[in-house]
Amino acid sequence: MSYGDDYDDARAGNVPAQTRTHLPEDPSTRPRRPPASPGRSMVTIVAVVVLLVAAIVFANQARDDDGESSGDDAPQAQADPTSPTGELPVDGATNGIPSGFPQTEQGAQSAAANYAVALGGTGMFNPTQRAEIVATVSSAETRDDLLASYDADYGPQLNETIGLDANGVAPEGSTFVNRTLPVGSTVGSYSDTTAEVSVWCAGLFGVAGLDSRNPVRTSWFTMHLTLTWEGSDWKVVTTEQSEGPTPVNGDNRISGAEEIAEAVEEFGGFTYAR
Repeated sequence: MSYGDDYDDARAGNVPAQTRTHLPEDPSTRPRRPPASPGRSMVTIVAVVVLLVAAIVFANQARDDDGESSGDDAPQAQADPTSPTGELPVDGATNGIPSGFPQTEQGAQSAAANYAVALGGTGMFNPTQRAEIVATVSSAETRDDLLASYDADYGPQLNETIGLDANGVAPEGSTFVNRTLPVGSTVGSYSDTTAEVSVWCAGLFGVAGLDSRNPVRTSWFTMHLTLTWEGSDWKVVTTEQSEGPTPVNGDNRISGAEEIAEAVEEFGGFTYAR
């Protein structure tokens, strides 16, 4: 759902018709105007140009003065917690998942956001890909427990309920959609070796197809990740998920299955960084 309404408010009134007769004007009675003086016209043009140049100079000077006055003496706006921080995203990846996050609070948030995307993607419905994803993002100490937990959540029965085969593949002519979109993140606690980060997410989930029993729909949830600094990167120790916060649904026109499938194929995901 998205937002948008069309409003049409037209009003009409009846106005009595009125007729006016215009008589032709006698050219002989029209008053004569003296011819324009070339010298006077030139003076007028020059005056207008001078006034325009003066106005431009004055406007530029006023902007310069405003810029100087808003220097160190001007009050600084508080940092928006959801705005980009200016730090560059990581340029490394392991098994297609961003890696090599800095050992900072913002690095932990970036790691949590990208791990939420990986753990909330279509690969989690394929046993082989699921094991690879968990092995990539998790701590060595808790890797086996995390994989066992995810294997219990994602299994053949769930795939069958959704309309997928055992490898998480949708029927021919359909497109399986499972995309997690981080909206923001917050840190519950942080140290140089551990961090608790919550990532607020929107989600797209379902099967786009004419015969789909589970059309693509949106959801809102928060992923809570406990991270540890292991080797040279942040790794997942535990994960939990809670519902919401959920905004009011919009009233946009719902797109058809073909349009959704094309959008998923056309629009790629992002690497997230604070």
